[in-house]
Order: sequence, then structure tokens, then C-alpha cells
Amino acid sequence: MKIIKGGVTEPLGFLASGIHCGLKKRKEKLDLALIYSEKLCNGAAVYTKNIVKGNPIIVTKKHLYNGKAQAIIINSGNANTCSGNDGLAKAYKMTKITADSLNISEEDVLVASTGVIGVPLNIELIENNIEKLKSSLSIKGNIYAREAIMTTDTIKKEVAVSCKIANKIVKIGAMAKGSGMICPNMATTLGVVTTDINISVELLHEALVYAVNKSFNRISIDGDESTNDSIMILANGLANNDEVNEKNSDYYEFLDSLTYALVELAKLVAKDGEGATKLLEAVVYNCKTEENAVILAKSIIKSNLVKAAMFGKDANWGRILCSLGYSGIEFDISKIVLAIESSKGYIELFKEGIPLQFEEEKATAILDSTDITILVNLNEGEEKGFAFGCDLTYEYVRINGDYRT
Repeated sequence: MKIIKGGVTEPLGFLASGIHCGLKKRKEKLDLALIYSEKLCNGAAVYTKNIVKGNPIIVTKKHLYNGKAQAIIINSGNANTCSGNDGLAKAYKMTKITADSLNISEEDVLVASTGVIGVPLNIELIENNIEKLKSSLSIKGNIYAREAIMTTDTIKKEVAVSCKIANKIVKIGAMAKGSGMICPNMATTLGVVTTDINISVELLHEALVYAVNKSFNRISIDGDESTNDSIMILANGLANNDEVNEKNSDYYEFLDSLTYALVELAKLVAKDGEGATKLLEAVVYNCKTEENAVILAKSIIKSNLVKAAMFGKDANWGRILCSLGYSGIEFDISKIVLAIESSKGYIELFKEGIPLQFEEEKATAILDSTDITILVNLNEGEEKGFAFGCDLTYEYVRINGDYRT
């Protein structure tokens, strides 16, 4: 596997675009994106488990019933959620006007929306600009599409990798948005993955679920699970490899590459948490099972007290132990070794039931970094799990205090 430059247009046959249609007030803010494959694709997606779901998710699930898709239209600035039958009709209309413009089947268009909940979507703005969106499609359009899906994001998030499948070069491109209302439970963001691999629908879906569980399901910004979360993947087969239809070495090469790409993308989302100044990674190892290790790591990352301590550069290990204690996983505190690490050093804080004497100045220096790792050695097994998150800052409250108004 190789890391390459680019995003969703890096795989063969994919084009993208992003424009301002007026959903966002400021003209320099792009708010409408389109991803298009020159060939009908196998498609799969995973969605939020929130009972309150956005209208676009309802439409996308229906259109992906046959495992086929060719285009994805995404708007930002309005979530088109909790807006009744009118909102659902508008989600369907977004796919119809896109299909008519591209001269493809309406059922082969997927749709996603992100932004404020409960505000009627101005579908006329999208309808009036669909031809402009289509005419802007290009192989360099990823740089505009990745921006058009952003809401409170401060950085554009995209990743691309390549791997070799049956002596053919296969590429994977991905983009995502996510900064707030993020908590592990499915794909806690909005994301699109494209690939030119030839793979069966069943294995494509299975690979996506696995990769999401290893990446987006292991991040938390604020403990809130969005209504519009979804990650969609399109595979058009233009790499011309023999179809991957069984779990052989080709499948696992693709799976590893996809997982790597989504982990890197998930880390970008976690690092860009609303108001965040630090990327946090919790690693729990020497655990009895990977599942338990992941639950424990998530419990650390989701703790507001831990997040606040990291912001304040306070090595308050008691908060970390507390978050482990209410995770629901049994463990022996007399075996635990707890440490923190960054590019500025490593220090143990607690060992085998006893607090350790440590230099506060050194601990503060370690926490004065943009990337911090919290390490928990359970000394009970051989399995490991991880989770990503960010610190909790004053800026997070400011952003969310007036998000709608």
C-alpha cells in the first residue's frame, strides 16, 4: 500500500465538483458537492444508529437497496432533518434533478445533507444551480467537493492510497466532514469513499463495515451522535482486476488499505473537533479481548473531565482511572500501568495500584503538544484497542452556544 496525493477523484473514472448555490450566506463558502463515476458502481453505506434520521439517509438507503449507484450529491448548510414529508420529498428531488442532469437513473443517485436541523431546505437553490454543479465536474474537483461538505470544520479532510490487486494498481480516495456532534456509534461523520477496484457488493459492504469499526467508530468529540451520519463507498471496477468475490489475499490487501485510509481520515476528524487544540489517542493493551480494550479506550476519550484536563495540560491520572472504572469492563486495578506520551516525552503516572511520584513540569511539557497518547497497560491478556478524540476547550462552548442563530 502507498499513500498518494488526492481524494475522491484519484481512482480511475471519478469526477467531482463543488460550488456555492446559496444555502450558506457567504458567497465564498461552497455548499453543494457532486461525486460522479463514469461507470455504474457497486455501492455500500453505513449510517447513524440515531433513531432520529435525516431525510437523505432514508432516500439513500432505498436507492442502495440493489447495491448500485453512480453519483452522490451532498449539500451543507442545511441537514434536511425533522422537516416532515416536505423534507423527504426534497431529498428525493435532489436525486431526481441530479439524475436528469447526468442522464442516469434516479435510483443510482445517493444524497446526503449536513447543517442545521429543522430548517426547511430551499430546494430551488439546488435546482437552479444543478447545471453549474454538473459542468464543474473534473478530475481536480475533489478540492472543491471536500470544501463544499464542510460546516464548522476548520480543515479539509481527504486521503488517498493505492495498492496492488492481482497485479493491477487499485486506488482508494476518501473525503469527510466532521467537527462537532460526534460520538462513536457508526460513522460519526459524513464521508464518501471512491475506489476503482472490481469487487462484489457483498464484500464491499463487509469491508466498509470492518473499516468503519476500526476508524470512525473509535472517535468521539463531544458524546453527541448526529442524525445525518453516513459513509458511502462506490467501486466502479475500472482498475480491471479480476473480481474480488472471496476472502483471499486480494480482499485482505484491499481491506487493509481501506482501513488505513479511514483511520487516517478519522484522526483528521478527531483533531478538528470544534475548538480543539489537541488530538488524543487512548491505547489500552494487554487486555483479555480487543472488544473490551476498545470499550475502555472509548470511555477515556469520551470523558469530559479527561478532555478538560488534557486542554489544561494537567496530568490528572485520577480522571483517567475514573473513566475506566465506569466503562462496564471488569479489571484489576492492582495490575494497571498508566502513562502519557507525546513527541516531548513519556512518563508513567500510576502503576499496580500505587500513584507514582513524577515531575509535574515534565508531565506538563508532554501535554503541551498537539498529539497526545494515553497508554493503559492492563497486564491481563494480549489484546489491544484504541480510540481517538480531542480536548475540551472554551471555544467548543462558544461555537455551539450560537450555532443555529
